[in-house]
Amino acid sequence: MSLFLAQDADADALLDRDPFALLMGMMLDQQIPMEKAFFGPKLLAERMGVDRLDPAEIARHDPDTFAKMFAGPPAIHRFPGAMAARAQALARVVADEYGDDAAMIWGAASSGEQLFKRLSDLPGFGEQKARIFLALLGKQRGVRPRGWRAAAGPFGEDGVYHSVADVTSEESLQKVRAFKKEMKAAAKEAARKSSR
Repeated sequence: MSLFLAQDADADALLDRDPFALLMGMMLDQQIPMEKAFFGPKLLAERMGVDRLDPAEIARHDPDTFAKMFAGPPAIHRFPGAMAARAQALARVVADEYGDDAAMIWGAASSGEQLFKRLSDLPGFGEQKARIFLALLGKQRGVRPRGWRAAAGPFGEDGVYHSVADVTSEESLQKVRAFKKEMKAAAKEAARKSSR
């Protein structure tokens, strides 16, 4: 299954062939539109003059120079300095703990819970992001260790449109956006009621 996350053929092709690019796109997916987050790895690869993102090379980069690459223009993220530092921290973990191969994070996982733990321990990944990425791996990349759906929580359910894990087309993207809008409205209403 080809990815439809950046909604740009070249950017999605990079995510398809480069596990670290996919991992970095997920890390960037906060406080900016999903497609901008997953387009970020392509922008970075272009600025580095490479066709794949090498975690060891990213980790070795001078932090100031690397932050300038994130700043652009255009900026890879609305918080380029902070996210550049986080990307380097993520790259360092992949280089040092997984032999410079992001796919080892999930390829060697024996269970959904182990994979969830590995993901949630990564820089820039909290509990929810780890569950969403686990669901993305299971639903769109065929990474399905024992218990993966349970470990992914509600994001692992079949036939739902809750997150980036469920985006495979323009239609599914709109369904995910509608769901998120509903959730925000419900949270806002709950907050309003509790403040009375």
